[in-house]
Amino acid sequence: MAGWLFVITLIAAIAVCYRPLGDYMFKVVTSRRSSVVERGVYRLVGVNPGAEQTWGVYARSVLAFSAVSVLFLYLFLRVQDRLWLALGMPKMATHVAWNTAVSFVTNTNWQAYSGESALGHLVQMAGLAVQNFVSAAVGIAVAVALVRGFAARKNASLGNFWVDLTRITLRVLLPICVLFAVVFMVGGMVQNLSGGTDVSTLTGATQHITGGPVASQEAIKELGTNGGGFYNANSAHPFENPTAWTNWLEIFLILLIPFCLPRLFGRMAGQNRQGYAILAIMAILALGSVALTVGFEVHGGGTVPQAVGAAMEGKEVRFGIPDSATFASATTLTSTGAVDSFHDSYTSFGGMMPMVNMMLGEVAPGGVGSGLYGLLVLAVITVFVAGLMVGRTPEYLGKKIGAREMKIASLYLLTTPALVLIGTAAAFATGNNSTALNSGPHGLSEVLYAFTSAANNNGSAFAGITVNTHWWDTALGLAMLLGRFLPLVLVLALAGSLARQQPVPESEGTLPTYKPLFVGMTVGVTLIVVALTYFPALALGPLAEGFTS
Repeated sequence: MAGWLFVITLIAAIAVCYRPLGDYMFKVVTSRRSSVVERGVYRLVGVNPGAEQTWGVYARSVLAFSAVSVLFLYLFLRVQDRLWLALGMPKMATHVAWNTAVSFVTNTNWQAYSGESALGHLVQMAGLAVQNFVSAAVGIAVAVALVRGFAARKNASLGNFWVDLTRITLRVLLPICVLFAVVFMVGGMVQNLSGGTDVSTLTGATQHITGGPVASQEAIKELGTNGGGFYNANSAHPFENPTAWTNWLEIFLILLIPFCLPRLFGRMAGQNRQGYAILAIMAILALGSVALTVGFEVHGGGTVPQAVGAAMEGKEVRFGIPDSATFASATTLTSTGAVDSFHDSYTSFGGMMPMVNMMLGEVAPGGVGSGLYGLLVLAVITVFVAGLMVGRTPEYLGKKIGAREMKIASLYLLTTPALVLIGTAAAFATGNNSTALNSGPHGLSEVLYAFTSAANNNGSAFAGITVNTHWWDTALGLAMLLGRFLPLVLVLALAGSLARQQPVPESEGTLPTYKPLFVGMTVGVTLIVVALTYFPALALGPLAEGFTS
């Protein structure tokens, strides 16, 4: 009953916020006025806020900003031993610095190191925390650009990336983060810059544990759907997640913006019912995932869990099974990657669900921005399939879906699975799967999860696998880089193609994309695409383990 109440109150809270936050974000991205601070940022960067950008210029702006961010963060990590507030931490090794820089700029926040024993306060705050903001803002900006493409009337402009980035960061992410950082401090999270005490680890080594700025970074982390934690134990650490109600609040923040973005989509498209249809697709997939994950863990498939009556291995006793499983679903249905339990210790089928959530493309509700544009690409594919069934040219929001649009959408769908499956195969072909702590199906699951998390820019780890090597840091860094920017460029190309079209009026043969039929078809297309793509790998990993245990 407590588990049900936990989920029901989350649904109710998000439902209350859907319209006001969605409407507020709509006003932010459509406003013609800039604040004094925003105008100062534009002058500093040297951009004209009134200049409109085509999809190519918008994409180049995103790539240029991200490239500079990767270079700056890499250098920051490499010289941190010479910086103020370094706390005596050494500079980061080249391969780890590359992996970390790419990870945080791509909104993945995969950590191949222990945060509290590898980074000082300045790098945590001015390096990683800044990327927690702006990498999330990039995702929302690209989603907004795609929606502008649908809404445009034979106009190649998609807005201005620099304006979108600045406004989303200053008007949306920063205010909510400041508010909830205070709430987290009330809940018991640490927020200071004072030094701590030296404690011995189990191996006898000494780490410097500090009471750093955890509360603000936690608010940024969850709100921006970033998994990078101040502590290696992430949201299982009592400094980052002290109580059951802060655990609830973290999940709420993970889901808040992604679930409210369909409202922005509906407002910009001029049809709120289109936003409700996208919201319904997200909700169906999300609730199904939560129910299955909680069910698998509560019933404890496997000899040991059945003997003791619960699958409590790897879970915090403060939260219990249902709340931990709900967190696992929320963090992998989005591109968050924060964890309050260890997925490697889940039951076979329970551990499969976080993988499946990411394999869905993280569209239910997905990362901030990336979830919305990923689901809109699936909607384009759905109307194309529906068009083939009735023998007419498919349309979505008055835009015809032709050969060019379908080629772009198909490439978008193929990119991430190719990175995941090729990366997993490469790990086994080169013998780097030996860093997994397990052999057999579970060892395959550990490797498959790592590449699934990296290529989908999630950042969560299955645990049970050592990835802090030159090969793993390089391979996962490439998966994160390509998994972020190839789909992003394809989305902007799709937006540009749609923006140049003149909308066509609805007719008797137009598929209503706001009715239950379309919602059900899109859910079906999403599940079928994943099943056909990943089923062989899942059959060799978690399914094989589950049916033989």
